[in-house]
Amino acid sequence: MVDRIKRVLLISNSTLYGSGYLDHAADEISNFLGQMKRVLFVPYALYDRDAYTEQASTRLHKMGYDLSSVHHAADPIKAVNETEAIFIGGGNTFRLLNGLYAAALLDPIRQRVAEGMPYVGSSAGSNVAGPTIKTTKDMPIVQPPSFGALNLVPFQISPHFLDPDPHSTHMGETQEERILQFLEENNTPVAGLREGAIVRVEAGVTTLKGTSGARIFRKGREPVERKPGDKLDDLFLE
Repeated sequence: MVDRIKRVLLISNSTLYGSGYLDHAADEISNFLGQMKRVLFVPYALYDRDAYTEQASTRLHKMGYDLSSVHHAADPIKAVNETEAIFIGGGNTFRLLNGLYAAALLDPIRQRVAEGMPYVGSSAGSNVAGPTIKTTKDMPIVQPPSFGALNLVPFQISPHFLDPDPHSTHMGETQEERILQFLEENNTPVAGLREGAIVRVEAGVTTLKGTSGARIFRKGREPVERKPGDKLDDLFLE
């Protein structure tokens, strides 16, 4: 059964080369949130939560939104239950997920999104929207209770996807090789989102948006290229 209530916007990166914080995604975010005003920010992915909140608040205020941070809330769960939309920013995915567990926010966020609350994630905030964070590129600087994440979408996110450089002399594993290793041990499809790529889930349809493409990986199959405007559900729901 297709979920037509859930609304999710997953951005590969917060800053695109040559532009400022969220500039490249501002139109998509505005279109996605529409007339809503109150956005709850989750800054757990960075150490300085106050500075991060100020950055996000300044940017979203320019777009017409009032942003408050969950780390300032006396009751974080109540804050999640009362907001109109939620935005989880990028940084270190392990630190972010650990913070979500510590504040007991995973179930409340899942429930609100299941009821139709818009979810916006960027980088690490996109990572935690998948079933697990196993495809993050980040170092495990802290150890969350589990790799299990929000499971808002039925596929893994691998943000900041870099294609192999045929001219590179670096002998380490490429991002593609690491994703293929993940699929040796797991069955969940992976969306490798290049810088500038955005995934939008709305009305039961998953669409690739933004300015760049994505590479989709599935167990036992060759990777598939998708470009902005393409629908992705046929790759994830088989």
